Amino acid sequence: MLDRELLRHDPAKVARACASKNEPCRIDEWSACDEARRAAVHELDELRKRRNELSQRVSAVKRGGGDASALLDEARAAGERIPELEAREKTLGEQMDALELTFPNIPDEDVPVGKDASANVVLREWGEKPRFDFEPKPHWDLLEGVLDFEAAGRIAGSNFILLRGWAARLQRTLISWMLDRHSASGMEEIWPPFLASAESMTATGQLPKLDDDMYHLPGDGLYLIPTGEVPVTNLYRGETLDEKDLPVRMCCYTPCFRREAGSYGRETRGLNRVHQFEKVEMVRLEHPDRSAAAHEEMVEQSCSLLRTLGIPYRVVLLSTGDLSFSAAKCCDLEIWSGGQQRWLEVSSVSNFRDFQARRGNMKFRPSGGGRTRFVHTLNGSGLALPRLVAALVENRQRRDGVGEWLLHDLESELACDPALQGTGGRAAEG
Repeated sequence: MLDRELLRHDPAKVARACASKNEPCRIDEWSACDEARRAAVHELDELRKRRNELSQRVSAVKRGGGDASALLDEARAAGERIPELEAREKTLGEQMDALELTFPNIPDEDVPVGKDASANVVLREWGEKPRFDFEPKPHWDLLEGVLDFEAAGRIAGSNFILLRGWAARLQRTLISWMLDRHSASGMEEIWPPFLASAESMTATGQLPKLDDDMYHLPGDGLYLIPTGEVPVTNLYRGETLDEKDLPVRMCCYTPCFRREAGSYGRETRGLNRVHQFEKVEMVRLEHPDRSAAAHEEMVEQSCSLLRTLGIPYRVVLLSTGDLSFSAAKCCDLEIWSGGQQRWLEVSSVSNFRDFQARRGNMKFRPSGGGRTRFVHTLNGSGLALPRLVAALVENRQRRDGVGEWLLHDLESELACDPALQGTGGRAAEG
């Protein structure tokens, strides 16, 4: 949610942000409501003041034995007009609140301007792409027998997955290892609910824009979460922290549920795009002066995981047209898929500035005193599965494919992870 002072005094900036993010702009409608509401408030204040004056004058006239009928008529008219104006003010305020939920966040100044992903900028790359002396296979061929789409389809329908045996254990090992790594870096591990209310979804910006992309349980007023960002950020909804408590650094594991409305026709084969996937998420509440640095730190945290796994990656700064509704800045981490010969997004690390904090009323008290301020919120995948599994399988395949040996190799490598030595992490013990 944007500051009302910005909406009121720089509507052109809001309109530019909407255009750059390919969002409809209703700033003129909001401005008209704002002007009408302020006029109603002004008239209300004047009428209430006049009604008090009339009450005093009526009392004085009656005490003197005079005729106060004209004053009483005027007071009665004011009393009838006041509820009308109060109702108008309330209606206009609700219209403004609803309109404010349609305005996207303002992109940071260093975000490249462009209509779509073609304007994204590759900031850096790491690692060498695997070379094969045979024709590499995609993961859906390599995982035959342990990636059971037929069974998943019987249970839930298309675009769901079911892993068996060593492939299931591989995913569990990766999740546990990533949580251990984040915890070792100082993040508090959270195990949140996997359902969230409409209020929580609105606070983090999924509602109202992404309603069609989510699974909704209308009988309970709940949604299946599309990302761990939702429950963990909302842990502090309505809270006011002390400045000394910042930053708040958290991580969590959650399944994520997305209907992906409108995604048909994109690459959906195998593990690339599914309705339920697993993810380890990082969430941070930060002082506004440090959120830019925090964003870079979170990008590096995810990159360090990929380096440990030996997966080639690149860091991509998203353009305005590819930026999410709520983000001010976002870097995607894309990993190289040796079997598909393409880059796959495995993490998005976003800085929302105070956009989510305003929606969720998340503040802090400055240590030097003064008015409370909104925190800045950030989150990022660290990392998302199952594309991570897809790239591992494809990049490490041998001429005869893959098998349980891949899991054992990875477990041995992660057991020696320097970042976990002496921390008690047990990611690779299975």
